[in-house]
Amino acid sequence: MVVLNRIYARTGDDGTTSLGSGDRRKKYDLRVSAYGTLDEVNAVIGLARLHTGADRALDAVLARIQNDLFDVEADLCLSEKGPGGARMTVTDTQVGWLEGEIDRLNAALAPLRSFVLPGGSAAAAYLHLARTVCRRAERQVRLSYEAEERSDRSCAEAEEGGAPQELLPVELARDELQLSQR
Repeated sequence: MVVLNRIYARTGDDGTTSLGSGDRRKKYDLRVSAYGTLDEVNAVIGLARLHTGADRALDAVLARIQNDLFDVEADLCLSEKGPGGARMTVTDTQVGWLEGEIDRLNAALAPLRSFVLPGGSAAAAYLHLARTVCRRAERQVRLSYEAEERSDRSCAEAEEGGAPQELLPVELARDELQLSQR
């Protein structure tokens, strides 16, 4: 559990921030940018949830996606392992659950015949926004992995079509948001 006794620390006045391991990075570092953008996705999903409360099933799915994205943020925040060896890791169970939710939603929808313009309702518009921010986060997470070999897989393996485990929930969240706004 994270405990924040004080929000300001004045340790970032030099243009750096601290990863979960204590390592210092520039505030514009690719990894910092990636988990910051995931934080944006989470905030926009929170806005969407203000308008999806009547659909309890969708609200529960979105809440779980928010928690899974926090796990990805935690993985990005830790360079290897955090203090005491702690590390949040994305699990196959999380990935499988998201894939199942996408399949469930997709089965209930007619095939798209054209692009869907944002709007229609506040919930749909916010889900569109969340999807677009999620796409940006996906690109930034991928760039972060390619810029530094921090997963067990080499960048060459990732370029062969695979994705680091931490990227899968981001890709799947994007797909879920795409379907949810319809």
